[in-house]
Amino acid sequence: MEKKENVVVDEKFEAAYEKWMVDQQTSGTHERKKRLANIDHHAEKMFLEKVWWPSFRNFAGLSAEYEVKDFKDGRRYLDFAFHTAGYKICIEIDGYGPHWKDIDQQKFADHLIRQNHLVVDGWIVLRFSYDDVKEKPRRCQQIIQQLLGKLSGLNSVQLAPIEKALYDLACAGNDPIAPLQAAARLGIHRKTAAKHLRKLKDKGMLIPLIAKPKDKVVRTVRYQVVFTDFHGFRVQ
Repeated sequence: MEKKENVVVDEKFEAAYEKWMVDQQTSGTHERKKRLANIDHHAEKMFLEKVWWPSFRNFAGLSAEYEVKDFKDGRRYLDFAFHTAGYKICIEIDGYGPHWKDIDQQKFADHLIRQNHLVVDGWIVLRFSYDDVKEKPRRCQQIIQQLLGKLSGLNSVQLAPIEKALYDLACAGNDPIAPLQAAARLGIHRKTAAKHLRKLKDKGMLIPLIAKPKDKVVRTVRYQVVFTDFHGFRVQ
């Protein structure tokens, strides 16, 4: 009798993924929202589950079906865009299927030109094959981590001692951090914690999580670490 493969469901990933997808579908153009709702995202979800989530345990700074201007004055959509510390990273998942087997010469040339324009516009482009994501996710993780490690080294950020303490506190947990929580842990005033968390955000080390406004006043209530192995800082 053929054995059925045991599928282990990561409930934390599934919950975070569902919330992130809902948040993604609330912003952007109508076409982007339609793509997020209607396109089969099997390969992209597998990348998030096998590569991104084990590395970062959050989706802060990551956008799906990110819209950019096409070199032919149209629009194109990146599988993923990640913004961190002043850098723009495009991540594409390529499957060896009919799209590539049946592509004609003109479409192939356009595809290369589009990627070149992304690079010219300041994007760092990473491409992973579907097979590598599925069979060799650790190799994909290492490439992303090596890139982010390199970028963190290029961005040498000066931190005040209180900012370093707040950043270490944010890195210590899996959940976003709020000013009131940080103030209680460090024994400082809430306004002081909020001021320095904003400074860390301005330096590209934290990403603000915006509360859905009930009174049309947008409020940042929590902050998420961009990535936890940032070593490019100096304490003042």
